[in-house]
Amino acid sequence: MTVIQHKPVNPIAHLSAEDIEILGKELDAIRDRVLAERGESDAAYIRKVIKTQRTLEMSSRAVLLFSLFPPAWVVGTAGLAVAKILENMEIGHNILHGQYDFMRDPKIHSTTWEWDHVSPAEQWKHSHNQLHHTYTNVLGKDNDLGYGIMRVDEDQKWYPLHLGQPLWNFVNACFFEYGIAAYDLELGRNLRKGRHKAPEFRARLRAVGRKIRRQVLKDYVIHPLLSGPSFLSTLAATFTANLIRNLWSHSVIMCGHFPNGVETFEKTSIEGETRGEWYLRQMLGSANISGSRLMHVMTGNLSFQIEHHLFPDLPSRRYQEIAPQVRALFDRYGLTYTTGPLPKQVASAWWKVIRLSLPNRDAARPTTDERPARALAAAGV
Repeated sequence: MTVIQHKPVNPIAHLSAEDIEILGKELDAIRDRVLAERGESDAAYIRKVIKTQRTLEMSSRAVLLFSLFPPAWVVGTAGLAVAKILENMEIGHNILHGQYDFMRDPKIHSTTWEWDHVSPAEQWKHSHNQLHHTYTNVLGKDNDLGYGIMRVDEDQKWYPLHLGQPLWNFVNACFFEYGIAAYDLELGRNLRKGRHKAPEFRARLRAVGRKIRRQVLKDYVIHPLLSGPSFLSTLAATFTANLIRNLWSHSVIMCGHFPNGVETFEKTSIEGETRGEWYLRQMLGSANISGSRLMHVMTGNLSFQIEHHLFPDLPSRRYQEIAPQVRALFDRYGLTYTTGPLPKQVASAWWKVIRLSLPNRDAARPTTDERPARALAAAGV
């Protein structure tokens, strides 16, 4: 496995190929234990969260019927924002990962769930589940690294266009669900390569268009109209709730793969990759957020991004339970478990975006084309 290093010491040089495979087996054992215990308590949990979210959304929209009154606007907007965050993070994201497919409930299943998001579930599952989780932090393979619009590694070649990436990142954060839809479409790449007229791309584009129309009609036409005289204030409340949801989701996801301490990898890192090496890449390429139980629920338990990337199909509520076991493996194998409070992780991620918008201080530092010459082979594998 080849790791792009920015340190004089390779953080996994002390691990042999045998160590890595034993580590993989220990992680498999943790997963197998959770699978054996998974059952009714997990099903009851997700049903309770769905019921809570729907009750909160309906009550918040009811309060917004009177949104001409400032207290009602504030309460309704806050409630709607929380409901949208819950739906996207703890419910939609995790159901679409197949975490609750074991229930065999056709209403709560990765093949039937459609979330409150402009990106169609099927397209998101392809770009996120199949691509991002397979090629985690592999430059040139994982488009989540910078979403195709940012420079996220010092070994990537710098262009003057990168000076604007703090602004692009802020705009992307404000309209994150639309950015994800464009990302799922690989819009920039398809336009650049002239594939926008291909039947497959046009079909996917029409699907996104239909989903956007449904979301806009629901959020910005039907519900504001139901408010009657409060139409404009309800419209503003809904926009604000979506903005809060987008900023929150963007921040949580940035914290998972951008802070200091998170590694990126060469394309060659996945050639002949074993199960143990795949696990190791997830461990090195992810970061956690420390906090309260409420924090974990509101992040969809992506505050345990390391555990999620190791076991994306396990019920998210189990991540907090197994985190001490996973961290113990980090310690035993001499690896750094990257975690920190939300403000620290957000600041670290944003600092990286700002820092990498500028050229490298060392003009002699290799660019993307020269990376293979300086990449270190981890543990001689």
